[in-house]
Amino acid sequence: MCGIYLTNFNYKEEVIREKLRGISFRGPDNLQVERVKNVSLGHLRLSILDLDKRSNQPYIYSHYHIVFNGEIYNFKDIKEELILEGFDFETTSDTEVLIKGYAHWGRDLLPRLNGMFAFAIYDEIKNELFCARDRLGVKPFYYYWKDGNLEICSQLRPLISTNSVLDKDAISIYLDCGYIPSPLTIFENIYKLPPGHTMHVDFNDKKRIIEQYWDLKPVKVTNLSYNDAKEQLHSLLIDAVKIRMQADVPLGSFLSGGIDSALVSAIAAKHSSVPINTFTIGFDDPQYDESKVAAEYAKIIGSHHTETVCTPEQILQMLGEFKKVYDEPFADSSALPSLLLNKITKKHVTVALSGDGGDESFIGYWHLMLVDKFKKVNWLPLSIRKVLSLIPFNMLLGTRPETLKGILQSKDENELIVKIFTSFDSLNLKQDYQWVDKYFPQFKKLAYEPLQRAADLNIKLWLENDSNVKVDRASMAFSVESRSPFLDYRIIEFARTLPISYRFKEGVTKRIIRDILKEYIPEKVFTQPKKGFAIPLGQWIRNELKGDILAKLNDEFLNSIPNLDVVKFKKQLKEHYQNKYDYSFSIWKLYVLALWSEEFNVSFSNHVAN
Repeated sequence: MCGIYLTNFNYKEEVIREKLRGISFRGPDNLQVERVKNVSLGHLRLSILDLDKRSNQPYIYSHYHIVFNGEIYNFKDIKEELILEGFDFETTSDTEVLIKGYAHWGRDLLPRLNGMFAFAIYDEIKNELFCARDRLGVKPFYYYWKDGNLEICSQLRPLISTNSVLDKDAISIYLDCGYIPSPLTIFENIYKLPPGHTMHVDFNDKKRIIEQYWDLKPVKVTNLSYNDAKEQLHSLLIDAVKIRMQADVPLGSFLSGGIDSALVSAIAAKHSSVPINTFTIGFDDPQYDESKVAAEYAKIIGSHHTETVCTPEQILQMLGEFKKVYDEPFADSSALPSLLLNKITKKHVTVALSGDGGDESFIGYWHLMLVDKFKKVNWLPLSIRKVLSLIPFNMLLGTRPETLKGILQSKDENELIVKIFTSFDSLNLKQDYQWVDKYFPQFKKLAYEPLQRAADLNIKLWLENDSNVKVDRASMAFSVESRSPFLDYRIIEFARTLPISYRFKEGVTKRIIRDILKEYIPEKVFTQPKKGFAIPLGQWIRNELKGDILAKLNDEFLNSIPNLDVVKFKKQLKEHYQNKYDYSFSIWKLYVLALWSEEFNVSFSNHVAN
């Protein structure tokens, strides 16, 4: 994993180097810049395969020049095909395979690739550029585009200038969900290339064409028996793990108390010639600590296990790193322990396997359960449900009033699904959620089962813009490459063909994954309740962070934020400090926005376009 950069702005080389030094954590092993005609390419390298300098980038083949971030896991198979076509190779890297594959097949190379990637290939003869991002958006791809001027980077920070104008719509969406989904960024004229898309730029005509090469397809449920499906999935998982174990640097595996990381680590341990290294962090608060379960897993699979028990002070110290590497407002508080985990892991390995992506495909998240529970009340007429929503049942259920109202007042499953992913207690004054239909209209049409529709929106919206962002920035902050077998597109596609009952049955989530894990770890060990990779954020807001939060979230700041429901937020803030309800997510969203504006010296009142 690395950092890529490309532009047709006439910047001096030192200006580009300075931009890249600002994100040098993405690739500390080499910084290289070259200019070809009117295009400058830059690259930060984190050496994983073929550590020799011959594989440094920008890499040149014939009249093609590439900057590439990520890993092509099946590059050896593609390399064999190219050798049969007459190609010779000078390195053992996937970069050379990628550029020569493009030279031979053009965009038809993309369906052959299995990996996580964001790359740009400049053709100096045609003065054209071809870019692509992986199917699930594991690797980031930011770009500025206006009037034929282009600037590409793996992070947002190098693209920000004094002329950058904040995007009010993007800020409104952030108030809905705590992140800014592609293709938007927080600035006008700076975009994210969506997952599974290509971008072709003709510098001669100053034209840009964006096309989709992969997407979720309408669900066709398999007629495989449960046992046959389990066997096929197991084989896919084994292959997905094995191809992600290719590295010329030390490799390990993240291991929490969850079943996804346990299965990935167990498969890796079985197919490794030496004991693997596993890593977990625990918390001194037993409500959030999973380290004891992880230690049991490690003992069973025979890994060299590193466990670090963390204090609140250690995690809060990550706020400085958080502001540095999350260069767009991002309100997932689990980014803080993720940063700490990677900091510890880097002392031992450079590549780490993870269990990310298992919940999306195998119905594991609690919020997906709301869709299932909705069936129990959906038979009631909406008018009756609206009346019931006014009764304070939430006091008995221990939920926020907005959550219960959001469920009961949803006209159908699709409306509920959108609310789940845009927060029941959104601070956005608009609250029309039309942006979901604009950017993700297909989720309603791909599957008959409401649970699958919710899982699909989870993949298209949350996975790319929250989970993948969290993992990429937290790992790259300490120059660690994180690889998740569950994000292998073959597993995503196969899982969607499985009947819901194979994945979720009688309240049991990830049923088929649990049954595969039984072949490695006794069921009694992994049936303990999952606590999630969370922190006691609500407590910290009332205690350790209280002074800073109240200072930053003052009236002047709150009133400067476009479309923020200030009255609603102040009510939530008051009730949180009265310990009446937990509004930590709402408060954290605004606090992160304040931290971001400080870090980038941006005033919302001065910079938002009218």
